[in-house]
Parts: sequence; structure tokens; C-alpha cells
Amino acid sequence: MLKSIAIAFQMYSHIPIPSFEWDDKSRKYALCFFPLVGAVIGSVEYLWFFLAALLEAPVLIGTAVATAIPFLITGGIHMDGFCDTVDALSSQASMERKLEILKDPHAGAFAIIFAVLYILLYFAGWSAVSSMKALEAICIGFVLSRALSGLAAVKFKGARKEGMLQNLTDATAKRTTIILMLLYIALCAAVLIIMCGWLGILILCVNELVFLYYRLTAYKKFGGITGDLAGWFLQLAELATILCAGLCG
Repeated sequence: MLKSIAIAFQMYSHIPIPSFEWDDKSRKYALCFFPLVGAVIGSVEYLWFFLAALLEAPVLIGTAVATAIPFLITGGIHMDGFCDTVDALSSQASMERKLEILKDPHAGAFAIIFAVLYILLYFAGWSAVSSMKALEAICIGFVLSRALSGLAAVKFKGARKEGMLQNLTDATAKRTTIILMLLYIALCAAVLIIMCGWLGILILCVNELVFLYYRLTAYKKFGGITGDLAGWFLQLAELATILCAGLCG
């Protein structure tokens, strides 16, 4: 289990983890612990807001650091998928060409444009957070989005027979992963409703809508999901949660 947790953090974060040789037995359960990366991000965000208030840090600095924390912890792995996906979607090309664009390591004009717009909205959402309920809802959202992403990875059809996502899910104990992801989602839902009330219910609904949009777009435009699309979904879910909490919290 500890090896599986370490592999999850090595794959989905830049948190320093001691190097060791991966084995199939540990790797196949790594996805089960993907939401724990979100728990770390949420905890760091919570601590940062507490520290910023204690130090009476300027609002702009506090907001800028809060915006940067998820990207610093993950190393931008999901943002890379977001940029590749918006490039492919903006191309208006055939499904086969869209899949080729996803594999292209170069960033196109649309990727840069939408990345800048994303950061602006992300920053604006954080700047509007003015209550503990809103902050708590966002912190829980980092776990919820990764649980939904993990569930999709093992339940949704893959667009390719090869790739990082396919290689991982092929070796994953799918039944265990599905059960754990559903437990994560149920736990997040319960905590959101109990701690945040109607705001928690609203954020659950927003994440569900983004999840359905993810499936619809992936199947219609790409024939299934890929690792890049998983990153695209994760970024959309985080942004939707932050904007919802900032505007309605």
C-alpha cells in the first residue's frame, strides 16, 4: 500500500518521494490513492490562508500564492493536458487529427490563449473567497475532482489502446478502484453538505455537470478518454469549484 501511495504521488505531483523500483503489484493500485494528492493540495491551501491572515499579507499576494499552489504541487501535469485538449478542440479537425494533436508536445496558439484565460479566472475565483465555508468547499473539491477523474479512468471508454492512462488502467485492480473512488466521492459529498450546507450541494451539482460534459465531449470528439482529457477535466472541475465557491460562498 505504501508503495502504491508513493507511486501515485510520483506520477501526479512534484512532492519529493524516495526513488524505488516500480512493480506491477504496487502500480496497479496507484490510481486508488490519486485523491490523496488533492487532500495535500487542499491542506496546503487551508494552511496558507491561515498563515496569510496571521501575517496580514496583502490580498493580491495571498491570492497569487493560492493560485500557484496547485500548479507547484502537481508540476502542471494536468494543465499540460488542458492545453493539449483545448488545442485539439479548437482545431475543428477530424477525430483522428484531434488525437494526433493531443500527442504533439508543442503548444499551439489556442493553448496559450486559453491557459492565460484559465489563470485569470482561477485568480479571480480565489480573490472572491471571503468565508471559511467557501475555503473549506474548495479544499474538499481538490479531492472530489480527483475521485471523479479516477472513476472515469476505469469506467469510461479509452480513445486509444496505448498511452499512460491506458497502461495504468490496464494494470489497475478496477473493481477495487471503483469502490474506493465511490467511497471518496460519498465522503466528499457528506463533508460538503454537513460543513458547507447549500454551497456544498451547489458545488456537488456543478462537479457533476462538468463530469457529464467531460464524458459527452470525450466520446463525441475523441471516441473516448485519454490522459490529456483527464487533465482537461480535472482543471475544469477545479475552476468550476473555485468560481462557484467564490461567487456564491
